[in-house]
Amino acid sequence: MNALAPQMPVAFQPDPENTRLLRDAFGRFATGITVVTADSADGPVGITANSFSSVSLEPAMVLWAPGKTSRRFPYFEKAEHYAIHVLAADQTDLCTGFAKDVFALNHIKHDRNAEGVPIIPNCLARFECKRVAGFDGGDHVIVLGEVLRAEMRDGDALAFYAGKYGQFAQQ
Repeated sequence: MNALAPQMPVAFQPDPENTRLLRDAFGRFATGITVVTADSADGPVGITANSFSSVSLEPAMVLWAPGKTSRRFPYFEKAEHYAIHVLAADQTDLCTGFAKDVFALNHIKHDRNAEGVPIIPNCLARFECKRVAGFDGGDHVIVLGEVLRAEMRDGDALAFYAGKYGQFAQQ
């Protein structure tokens, strides 16, 4: 097959019997990758998320959407304060560490902000947030947060596309 030749599209109506097709279609949108951290009664916790978006400049707001079926969901469902860390291209190990272990912060250097939220150093960007609202979003909750503090640096971004890691390079 010629890799440059366009393939015929696959049309479908989403239903419970074809969730793999829908997941694959969602995966056609290249995204950056974040790690969201919060404090909990069990200690500092983190979760990888690509469901992140800026929302507003005034006031500064962002959103992300944890899955309700995730074992980590209870830690983030009602967290009043949390931090969203945008990962750099050289932070794949950090990403996979959090994908495997909610307590990955126990094994990496981190600080805490004024609200006690764990902060990972040297990410491309960080948004320290106060939860404003949560909205039902099917099998996820859409969490809206006000950005209290932010940090950023130059570098290439870790990317996710069609189930694989890559990078967005600066020009």
